[in-house]
Parts: sequence; structure tokens; C-alpha cells
Amino acid sequence: MINQKTISIVIVLFSLFTFMQVSAQCKLTNTAFASGEDIRYDLYLNFGFLNARAGRGSLSVTEANYRGENAYKMVMLLNTSGLAGNIYTVNDTLTSFIDKDLRPLLFTKEAFEGRDYSVERQSYIYEGNKLKIRAFRIWNGEEQFDEVVSSDQCTYDYLSVLPYIRNLDYTGMKPGDRHPIRFISGRKSVNMYVNYQGISSVKANNGEKYEVINLSLTILDEAFSNQKDALKASITNDKNRIPVIIDTTLKIGSVRAVLRDVSGVRHP
Repeated sequence: MINQKTISIVIVLFSLFTFMQVSAQCKLTNTAFASGEDIRYDLYLNFGFLNARAGRGSLSVTEANYRGENAYKMVMLLNTSGLAGNIYTVNDTLTSFIDKDLRPLLFTKEAFEGRDYSVERQSYIYEGNKLKIRAFRIWNGEEQFDEVVSSDQCTYDYLSVLPYIRNLDYTGMKPGDRHPIRFISGRKSVNMYVNYQGISSVKANNGEKYEVINLSLTILDEAFSNQKDALKASITNDKNRIPVIIDTTLKIGSVRAVLRDVSGVRHP
């Protein structure tokens, strides 16, 4: 006969196993980048009637301390200039702190896009097999929301998804194959798919040719008019997985970042 003590032990073991499963799912081993990596980009704006170079961008990684925990700090800058920048301004600063298992800890975005100014912040708290995300946004001086989103799945933001896709294993994948993850869009946790689109060769603005893995990120959220192509990335098909091209959909067009220079790579 199974007594109450045995039942309690089984429940504890099951809970521990569940936690280990969820925890393991949220942890990746970083083999692609290191502190000191600095990538510079040329930006291009596409509005249909206009497709022109429009400014500069960058993506950098440094060692950081986040609330006493060793972490990576990633910063992406997007700054338009010239004629295209005068037509539509994009001056964005995205910052993401991720732990050494590549789990997001804090994301902030300060954005001037067109005539709009916004501030966004998402902080992550891991409690057992649960994840709580405090999501906050101010839009043109007015608070839109300040809420806590709960999830039992790994969830990524606009910037922490980049180190995630750089460290995925694409071995054996064929065009059309996809990998599901969760994504925080504003105050909602939504489904995202990393779609594998094959291998190709591209020439960057530093004059170098790279063999790249082409990916698109399908975000199932009405904030993106083209959900199939909400975000695209071409990353080098080598150990560094450097983002050579990043395409992001805007409300009235898209912005493309093309690699111009890179330094501090993990694998020279």
C-alpha cells in the first residue's frame, strides 16, 4: 500500500524534475561571442518610394554586474541621418542584460521614431519554474502600462533574442524548418518562431564576403503588420555567428543594418 509519505516524496521529486526541465530549457551555452565584441553597421531605410543609406548603427557586448550577478551587457544603437533621416527619424538605444546562461535579466529601449518618443522596460525574475516579467512603457510622455506578465516558458525580448539565435544548433535543418520560442511584446507574452531559410553568400560593407545562415522571426502579434517577416537576420555560418544583416519592420517601412566593421570576435 502506498502511504502518504511516499506520495509526498513522489510529488517533491516530480516538482524538482519539472523545475529542472524548465530551468534547463532556459539555459544555453554561449560559444559564439565574448565581451569586447563590437559590430558597426550602415543603416538603410525602405519606405517603398525611398530606399537609401540613412545612418549608422552598432551592436556591442561587455562584461557587467547585474544585481551582484556576472552578466553580459548588450547595447544596440540605431541612428539615422541625412535626407532619409529627415524624412523619418530613427534614434533608438536598446540595452539588454543577460546572464551567462543567456537568460534575459533586464531590457530597456529608448526610441525616437518619426514623431514619437517611447521608453520601454522589461525586468525578469526567475522563481522556481516560473518567470515573472515586469513590463513598463511610456509613449509620448504618457504611461501606457506597468504590469507583471507571468510565464512558465523561457521568454526573450527584442535584443536578448539575438544571442539566443546565435547559439542555436542549425545542424540538419532544412529551409522551412522552424524553432518555437516565447517573446515579450509590450505587455504580452506571445509565440515566436525562428524560421530557417537556408545558406547563402552575402557581401558586407567592409568588402568581405560571408557565408551566412538566413533566418526570419515570425512574431504572432498584431503589432507587426507583416508577421512572417517581423525580423530577419543573416548570421555568419561559422563559430562567431556574427549578424551581418538585420532587417526590422517599422510601422511605415523597414530598416536594414548591414555590417561595416567588426572587432573583438571570440574566434579570430
